[in-house]
Amino acid sequence: MSYVFCNQCGHRNPPRASFCSSCGAVLDLPDDRTIVIAQIDPMQDAPGAQDNASIRLGDITGWGVLVVRSGEMTGARFALTNQITRIGRNPESEILFDDITVSRSHAEIRANEDGLIVRDLGSLNGTYVNRQIVEQSKLIHGDELQVGKFHMILFSKADNLG
Repeated sequence: MSYVFCNQCGHRNPPRASFCSSCGAVLDLPDDRTIVIAQIDPMQDAPGAQDNASIRLGDITGWGVLVVRSGEMTGARFALTNQITRIGRNPESEILFDDITVSRSHAEIRANEDGLIVRDLGSLNGTYVNRQIVEQSKLIHGDELQVGKFHMILFSKADNLG
């Protein structure tokens, strides 16, 4: 199930909701929605890091967009436009995280007719989807993907509008 996030408070609501079940705010048209992602633990973030990450759903292209949720890269966006997106410390990775907690070839995301599939490539610290370690998992709108210390949220227009 994909969810609709409130523009006012960030609360996760059922996909066809018109009003936020937490604060009562009107949930607007999908392409006009801007989602603000609160940091996981501000005490662990680097000084000077942004407070929150945000994305306008109308700006999502390709298979989806991963938005970094915490740390010095808060708000960084990675569009998933290729059939295969590699994540790691290797400079040839489409998503490059130059950090010791990330393996050189950590994980990859494959896009196909069934959607997006993330696969761990034998990384030392593992790959997590919604805080569960996985070897391989389907990704849908709203899922949290963790690679090393980097927490990312997937935004996929196709899943969100269903």
